[in-house]
Amino acid sequence: MTDYLDWGHKVVDVPAAGLRHEREATESERQAIAGALGLLALNRLSARYRIEAISGGAYWLSGKISADVDQACVVTLEPVSARIEELFDVEFWPHLEGGDNDEEASVLDAPEVEKFEHGIIPAGRIIFETLAASLDPYPRREGVEFNWQDPQATEPEKANPFAALSKLKDKD
Repeated sequence: MTDYLDWGHKVVDVPAAGLRHEREATESERQAIAGALGLLALNRLSARYRIEAISGGAYWLSGKISADVDQACVVTLEPVSARIEELFDVEFWPHLEGGDNDEEASVLDAPEVEKFEHGIIPAGRIIFETLAASLDPYPRREGVEFNWQDPQATEPEKANPFAALSKLKDKD
């Protein structure tokens, strides 16, 4: 996946007290993201987040995105505007090992955990993924209904046992 938001942070730059950051996507970043996600427009994207060191050389990234998007209505293709406010929370570990534990932990019970590579916490990728997951998969303008009718369909003929006989009669 291409990083549309190059908002990574080197772990060596994260102070012991943690790092707090606020970012606003530039026009070119918003256009690239809108294209990648099939949006009509991404009018605003901002994020507030923090990175904190946790035990075992791991880091915790948490925050909130805020975005104003325009998507195409699935019925009329007209713009549907939406405001997105979504939280994210991810742990980054230097090593992820497959556990041979007797107890299997449920994926839903555990926080999202990823391996950081090259000593960088990819905050921009997490923000992009959070935005993508928060979009309405079927945006619809208010009051619009989908009433599709097959234009090729004709009025169904009524079943008549004598229809075949009448066709023969007309030939004479």
